[in-house]
Amino acid sequence: MNEQIGLRGRAWFKALTGSDTPNGGDPNSVLATTATIENQQSLFLCVVPDKSSRFPCVRDGQVGLEEAFTLATHVRTAIAEDRDKPREAKRPIIAIVDVKSQAYGRREETAGIFFAAAVAADAYASARMAGHPVISLIAGQAFSGGFLTHGYQANRILAFDDAGIVIHAMHKDAAARITRRPVAELEKLGHEIAPMSYDVRDYAKLGLLFKLLHADDPQHPTSNEVAEVRNSIQQAIADSRKGKLDLSNRWESDAAITMRKGTLAVRAALEAQWFNE
Repeated sequence: MNEQIGLRGRAWFKALTGSDTPNGGDPNSVLATTATIENQQSLFLCVVPDKSSRFPCVRDGQVGLEEAFTLATHVRTAIAEDRDKPREAKRPIIAIVDVKSQAYGRREETAGIFFAAAVAADAYASARMAGHPVISLIAGQAFSGGFLTHGYQANRILAFDDAGIVIHAMHKDAAARITRRPVAELEKLGHEIAPMSYDVRDYAKLGLLFKLLHADDPQHPTSNEVAEVRNSIQQAIADSRKGKLDLSNRWESDAAITMRKGTLAVRAALEAQWFNE
């Protein structure tokens, strides 16, 4: 995957909103705007690389301090403005995801990246629990703390069925160092053990995705592909509005019941112990 991080995210942000420039006062690495989806004004958010950022890790597409706090500010503003609206009238929040990771630089660690990331994740979760349909569109990569910070708390997750899509806890080279295995062996194991795979189709088998989407070239979407993705986002919004506010759909889906038997058994055992205390 030699494709530059953030290009797909920016392309889909512009395709769905008509804008690809940051708001005044926001860092250049955060795109945020309001656009219509499902005949309703919706908040779109995307993190992109900023080559001029004062934080080095952000320059190649990681989610850092300013990004996390900016995302949280936009989401919290939407929550406050829609607080008294009924659930069906609360604006959807669409997170377009193409992020390399969480920014683990020395500056970010010193300034509390863990706290900033938690603030953003909590804002997305709070929006979901307040009744906002929170939808993630994974347009490129969704790695580690970057995805946890931006997008993972969504009611529904959409992703393209494409080799450039990777949803995982860590990059292959890092996983190889941690597990003391060559990358080739990790790739082989991924075909046998779905959670270890870097293939989005294997990820879909875990029951975490609402839908896999198609685009011949996700970095350069056609008008027909944009219309299809927009329709899929509308479907995800509608499904979210009638579903639970928590994330139980991720382990109650048919795919999860089939593929994640061990996970479900552990959950059941923990719940039994918890409620018997």
